[in-house]
Amino acid sequence: SNSLAAGLENVAVKSKEMSKGEMLKKEYKNLKPFVIISSAYLLFTITDGAVRMIVLLHAYNKGFSAMEVAVMFTLYETAGVGTNLCAGLLGAKWGIRWTLLVGLSLQLVMLGSLFGWQDDWGKTTAIMYVTLCQMLGGVAKDLTKLGGKTVTKLITPDEKQTRLFKLVSLITGWKNSLKGVGYFLGAACLDVSDDWGYEFALGMLMVLILLAYPWTIIGLDKNLGMAKSKNVSLGAVLFNDNFNLNVLSLARMFLFGARDLWFEVPLPFFLRSAVSDGGMGLARPTVGLFLALYIILYGQMQSYTPQLVSEPLRQSPPNKYAAVLWAFLIIPVTAYLGMFCQFSSIFEDHDKGGMLVVLISGIASFAVIFAINSSVHSYLVVRYADG
Repeated sequence: SNSLAAGLENVAVKSKEMSKGEMLKKEYKNLKPFVIISSAYLLFTITDGAVRMIVLLHAYNKGFSAMEVAVMFTLYETAGVGTNLCAGLLGAKWGIRWTLLVGLSLQLVMLGSLFGWQDDWGKTTAIMYVTLCQMLGGVAKDLTKLGGKTVTKLITPDEKQTRLFKLVSLITGWKNSLKGVGYFLGAACLDVSDDWGYEFALGMLMVLILLAYPWTIIGLDKNLGMAKSKNVSLGAVLFNDNFNLNVLSLARMFLFGARDLWFEVPLPFFLRSAVSDGGMGLARPTVGLFLALYIILYGQMQSYTPQLVSEPLRQSPPNKYAAVLWAFLIIPVTAYLGMFCQFSSIFEDHDKGGMLVVLISGIASFAVIFAINSSVHSYLVVRYADG
């Protein structure tokens, strides 16, 4: 009887070990696409931030105005809107690997096309050419982003919404932090040489994109993310009857518009413009560093929003009321920056030290609150996607 008991105990131990092994294998299978897609997405993000700084500062050096540079980025944003509408359909039909590879390829084409920007072109020709190049970048960004956001949902069970919130916050936060690294990298590479710094910077970005290719091709299942049902239609995407998702999308348009209106082009132009023209007169790498620190702070705050904000305030996972609350809290910070810039003697007398204190304190506060908003919105988008 003792030998029988010992035998049964050995069988139980082996079964337990096998179950642990199977659990580890299952966990590895789930995490492998997450690691590959996230890594490719994050490498892409560095180039996305860097190319914006390269184009913006290169255009500034060529004498383009802030409005002319803003025009260069219009198709980047509008193409992104169109791609967002269709990206889910494309991913459902052909899988995440396909959309990710197409996104990376379009980014390579866009970077290669920017080598063609000639110094002897007129402003109209240059604006049209760069705008079309940026359009490719906008499509590439949203095709690549589809994988980065979707894979978190695929590896998280429905009952683990707090885990989903943390994963979405983590990937979104690190994406933005590395975009900040890209801002500085682009400005620094551009400053290497006045003669060939532009070409050097673009070449560096192409290398980063190429690093993401092998793992994406080899490591991802072509069926990952495909819809089980084959009757996914463009009409269902364009005329989505998901009320929550539609309202949230409209809210996100205004939320991010409230930031991009002053941050994307006016702020770097103000920082770079000469003191005699009313600007700060900062060097290109310093402008890149200033914007990079904002985005890195913003990204890290996104990553740790669940631990630092939502859980202590018992808002994890967050709901629509949390989204409304944090949206309202960003208004006083924006008003603070606007009032100082328009009516303060610090800006009227061009007190450079005081101006930096106002900008740094205001922009840092904006970054923290906006990051919480973005983290909540990113989670709700993934959560509401299923209705």
